[in-house]
Amino acid sequence: MSVHDDIDRILFDEQQIKTAIDRVAAEVSRGYGDRGFTVVSVLKGSCVFASDLIRRIPNRIELAFLAASSYGAGTESGELRIDFVPTGSEIEDRDLLLVDDILDTGRTLSKLREELQRRGARSVRTCVFLDKPSRRSVPISADFRCFEVENLFVVGYGLDYAGRYRNLPYVGALRRELYS
Repeated sequence: MSVHDDIDRILFDEQQIKTAIDRVAAEVSRGYGDRGFTVVSVLKGSCVFASDLIRRIPNRIELAFLAASSYGAGTESGELRIDFVPTGSEIEDRDLLLVDDILDTGRTLSKLREELQRRGARSVRTCVFLDKPSRRSVPISADFRCFEVENLFVVGYGLDYAGRYRNLPYVGALRRELYS
């Protein structure tokens, strides 16, 4: 049985994703003007999106990673754990673009932005692949986003369920019986 069989329906196909990333890359480039900045990719979920995004940005950029988790194997977010943050020289007095796969409750992105600011970033803008505003529990919105998505459990293009489905080239709604 293929992982594709676990998908109820495709929400965003490969061409839609490419078009959205091209749009967001242009918005990011305009937003930073001719200034360089550092892209901080939140592992593991945003690595696919961040990889495609940075290849479309003509600005001088650097790339850093941080690891944070709040889901584990479940479907409800829990306590945020930051496993590692970029070094001081990668953050201090720099303009950062914090890139994540999904903006759901907002707790993770809000805490990560606060932590990077606390560590001396000059500015922290946010960029998300998917935005799920119906689930927001803290007041935050992304500076840049590819898609708004309804309240479904989505996988693919870096997003996972229990570590699986990140390799799908599209975003799909996972069949409910697989996570209920």
